[in-house]
Amino acid sequence: MKRRNFISKTITGTTGIIVLPMIVPSSVFGKNAPSNRIHIGQIGCGRIARGHDMFETFKYDDAMLVACCDVDSKRVREGKELLEKWYSEKTGKRKYKKIKVYTDYQEMLQDSNIDAVIISTPDHWHARNAIDAALAGKDIYLQKPASLTVKEGRQLSDVIRKTGRILQMGSQQRSVNPWPQFKRACELVRNGRIGKVKEIYIGLPGDPSGDEELEMSVPANLNYVVWLGSTPFIYYTEKRVHPLEGYDRPGWLRCEQFGAGMITGWGTHHIDTAHWAMGTESTGPVEIEASASFPESGLWDVHGDFKVTAKYSNGVIMHISGEYPNGVKFIGTEGWIFVARSDSAVTTSDPVSQDQVPKALDASSVNILESEIGKDEIHLQHSEEQHRDWLDSIKSRKQPIAPAETGHRSCSACLVIHIAMKLGRKLFWDPQIERFTNDNEANAMLSRPQRKPYGTDEVE
Repeated sequence: MKRRNFISKTITGTTGIIVLPMIVPSSVFGKNAPSNRIHIGQIGCGRIARGHDMFETFKYDDAMLVACCDVDSKRVREGKELLEKWYSEKTGKRKYKKIKVYTDYQEMLQDSNIDAVIISTPDHWHARNAIDAALAGKDIYLQKPASLTVKEGRQLSDVIRKTGRILQMGSQQRSVNPWPQFKRACELVRNGRIGKVKEIYIGLPGDPSGDEELEMSVPANLNYVVWLGSTPFIYYTEKRVHPLEGYDRPGWLRCEQFGAGMITGWGTHHIDTAHWAMGTESTGPVEIEASASFPESGLWDVHGDFKVTAKYSNGVIMHISGEYPNGVKFIGTEGWIFVARSDSAVTTSDPVSQDQVPKALDASSVNILESEIGKDEIHLQHSEEQHRDWLDSIKSRKQPIAPAETGHRSCSACLVIHIAMKLGRKLFWDPQIERFTNDNEANAMLSRPQRKPYGTDEVE
């Protein structure tokens, strides 16, 4: 029985005396008393978990990280140690030893004391992890991108809708902390401050190729077969997975077996911003043309330099390339707005840098930036911080700022662009039925063969 429900239940003691429910006002223990906290399990204890997801959740008093899981026993142990160190300092208890550890996330999902999970695993595991969590009755914070393929993303969104679970995508450009400029830019565009949007330019780099890497013995601490998940079996080498020591950028990000590269890794952020500004969060492009360079050899085989033109049914043309400043530029009939994170080109450990970092928010006229949004105009959903918004949604059962379908659509737009990169010809996409028009080869790439028993198709 969950502790938060304990005082509301009728308990029969050994003496046979019935004790009536005791209603304790929140003022006695406070709204963040242990019985009112959201108990959270962390799935995946790597770079993004340690540097972002766990810390951004730990800081809230109404959330309690109670367990962590990873197929790497060394990483899960270090995740436990990190959480216990944080809680020791926060609670003043020198020997805080209350974090459970799991190497099998399915076992974690069976823990009835866990209300929700944060999923910070590699891309190829996202959809299956989240589907299983939803079916186990857990609410979910899911790192982007939503899925490895369009089919997986549709399966995930449908399961979330049917189960009624709360799923928040890690599309943190929607939250005002730490980047308030994205919401501001999107509201200005939605309210016509640059007139009718005609074009959007998204700056997004490619990844470099790498050397051939020899087969290595699988470390004793890593369950490599499970780490590969639904993807084909291939020999282990450190740069295909993650560093044996430390938490630098993992090599799997540059392997197409596990993701599509920068087009989904960062494209989901910027395309999501474009969708938010256009009001196209439940659809996608209808025409796509793309070219890209792909390594001819080496371990790392995701796309390098690329160029994309995508047309939406509203007539807007989206251009994506590393030739443009990293960020999103909206061009309308009456001016333009540019928005970016501005603190780094991509992330501090990525190999791509820029000589000049663009302004976080810029426009063709200062009057655009100083314009006030009236009370009768469009005000986009407000979120202080992505994890905070998720916790609030768990409590209210209202949709978070980046729900499953929104995350799927920003991801699927990237994935159909990636298919166009691979085929090198113009593709016509129907976002309603999520199929290409008259292109069987392209449609065959909407899914991938899945290695049993790990794929989303294995879920009943």
